[in-house]
Amino acid sequence: MAFEQDRTQTHAGWSQDHTEIYDLVFRSRGKSFEAEADDIAAHVRARHPGATTLLDVASGTGSHLVRYAQLFEHVEGVELAPAMRVVAQRKLPGVAVHAGDMRDFDLGRTFDAVVCLGNSVACMASTAELDTAIARMAAHVQPGGVLIVEPGWFPEQFLDGYVGGHLVREPGRVISRVTHSTREGLATRVEIRFTVATSEGGIKEWTDYFYMNLFTREEYTAAFEKAGCAVEFLDIPWRLGTDPHNAPGLFAGVRK
Repeated sequence: MAFEQDRTQTHAGWSQDHTEIYDLVFRSRGKSFEAEADDIAAHVRARHPGATTLLDVASGTGSHLVRYAQLFEHVEGVELAPAMRVVAQRKLPGVAVHAGDMRDFDLGRTFDAVVCLGNSVACMASTAELDTAIARMAAHVQPGGVLIVEPGWFPEQFLDGYVGGHLVREPGRVISRVTHSTREGLATRVEIRFTVATSEGGIKEWTDYFYMNLFTREEYTAAFEKAGCAVEFLDIPWRLGTDPHNAPGLFAGVRK
């Protein structure tokens, strides 16, 4: 077992089939993109009451961004995966969703708030890459603005060998999603296997992978501090229905 490939490129290659059912599967598991966006907006305004602009890094299918657009005067997104951007732009025709890698993107402007959710930053392959990604995001935050990042699991929390499963039933379609998590040192891989059966198209199966590093709380904190942010950890993990979400909380930093 080896996890040496470029994790970001693996995620960027997720299929259109996956991205088209991404929101449906997570919503059926109890995820509320709207409630999470509301929480983020509250955390931003608790630290920067006048915030009017927001950038969503690793904005995915744009479901958080749809709600942010209702809460802030101006929003934009950055997303590496082309298939994700297609879905996001369909929802947000008037919002810029830039193609970009969190390690090197440069939009040439700053925002009152920058957010990065969904464990995306944990895809960095080393602490050096983590530092680079946090620094790139912080560079897009104006002084006094807020950077909020959802980390991956800390090393002591990851369950090696964990298996999960979920079934979605709707008229004319059934979706099965099963996962298996494995660990090699501080690198992890989540194998995600889908089976989708439709009344018209028959049965389709495929497997995607999600790679993360198990960075420590101290490593995340150090990355924020190196990027010029005063940081705090918010120990308020979201939940998926009755199940815990797949992250331990949020890091909130204010750029000095």
